[in-house]
Amino acid sequence: MSFASPLFLWYFLPATLLAVLVLPRRWRNGIIAVASLVFYASGAGAFTLLLLACMVVNFAAGTALEPNRWEPRSSRKRSLLIAVICFDVGILVVWKYAGFATQQIDYFTQLFGGSFPVAHLALPIGISFFTFHHISYVVDIYRGERRALRNPVSFVTYIAMFPQLVAGPIVRYREIADQLPQQRSHRLDDIAAGFPRFALGLCKKAIIADSLSPMVEACFATSGEDMTFAIAWLGAVGYTLQLYFDFSGYSDMAIGLGRMLGFRLPENFARPYSSVTVTEFWRRWHMSLSRWFRDYVYIPLGGNRTGAAKTYRNLCIVFVLTGFWHGANWTFLVWGCYHGLLLIIERRFGWDRTPSAVASRIGRRILTLVLVVFGWVFFKSADIGHAFTMIGHMLVPDFDGLTDVVEAALTNQRVVILIAALAIFALPAHPVTGPLLESARTRGAVGLRIGVMTAGALYAAILVANGTFSPFLYYQF
Repeated sequence: MSFASPLFLWYFLPATLLAVLVLPRRWRNGIIAVASLVFYASGAGAFTLLLLACMVVNFAAGTALEPNRWEPRSSRKRSLLIAVICFDVGILVVWKYAGFATQQIDYFTQLFGGSFPVAHLALPIGISFFTFHHISYVVDIYRGERRALRNPVSFVTYIAMFPQLVAGPIVRYREIADQLPQQRSHRLDDIAAGFPRFALGLCKKAIIADSLSPMVEACFATSGEDMTFAIAWLGAVGYTLQLYFDFSGYSDMAIGLGRMLGFRLPENFARPYSSVTVTEFWRRWHMSLSRWFRDYVYIPLGGNRTGAAKTYRNLCIVFVLTGFWHGANWTFLVWGCYHGLLLIIERRFGWDRTPSAVASRIGRRILTLVLVVFGWVFFKSADIGHAFTMIGHMLVPDFDGLTDVVEAALTNQRVVILIAALAIFALPAHPVTGPLLESARTRGAVGLRIGVMTAGALYAAILVANGTFSPFLYYQF
């Protein structure tokens, strides 16, 4: 079930909100837990059993890992933590990477005249996200940062909460532990604050991201022989915009839904294309993923406290994992290594600091944006060869135009939307629109809130009626 489907918008969401609103406050977590499992089962089917099995293992481990006066962090608890993390990562590896691994083995086996059976496993929806939630839960408990949950309903609410289950944001346990036992008394206020944020995300997704999608697909589907400088740049810039408005739109919808249910989920985007360095870009793009890798991989490896060489090693490990976390394809690995290399270069030469001169900041912002756009070509391309072909055309100007297929996809309406979307490249870093909708109380902010809410609701009704929504891009991860 998608946030943009008629079933969700017209039936599931109203029914869930009504139940949270009118039933006793102490039932909130139970309502959300049941609704979330129904939400997941509607799209994942039998994979719901896999999710439940993972929840049983991690819930049971959480209590056993909790430090106490007599056994704060014993070797037994450490061994249990390692075993649970291996279980969680093992589930992810089998279901997400077994096919890719066996394909590579088969490829090398064929070089010597043999063959190897290739695994073909369907990818469970949201497995990358709920795996990271489980690891966050057991690690935060082992570290003594939060107590283990004794109530299984609260645990299911955290892991399976439908706003963030399928595509984030990734909610570390410490960020939500204190909210789970709360019984919110201002439920109408939560709905009033959360719905405009949901509507904003809906507008981003429906008006901009989905409109750009046919043009982007036409550009990336162009063969190497027909690829031109114009097509390559149009596709790369178009995808840069489409991915941002699609994924940040989903995050806005998730945060808005969480607020309507009485939870404050972490922010995931903060105008990333306004970044002056690639280092800053990763503080603004998919922030919940960056924070997760920082807290559970980078810092435990030593972070930047153990000398330059080990710092670069740690950055390499983090960004190799970041690339493969997104998908089992060499293109994602190259994309992750590319960003890791850029961060190492910035740190090595001191370019990770924001320059003071205005001209320098403008120049660095343009350079950072161009580097990010090149990276998205690897992220989007089906294979490495196509990515390098497209980048090659981006680097060598020519006087050829667009193919008939790309011209047909670039309608007047999409040109207008593309030009409007390009404004995101020039906007200042602050204020960020999503949090402004929820927190600001000025007359202008209230007007923006009402306008976005009205436009989003009306436009969503039209598009849902026409069935023109497409799946969110991060559903595949």
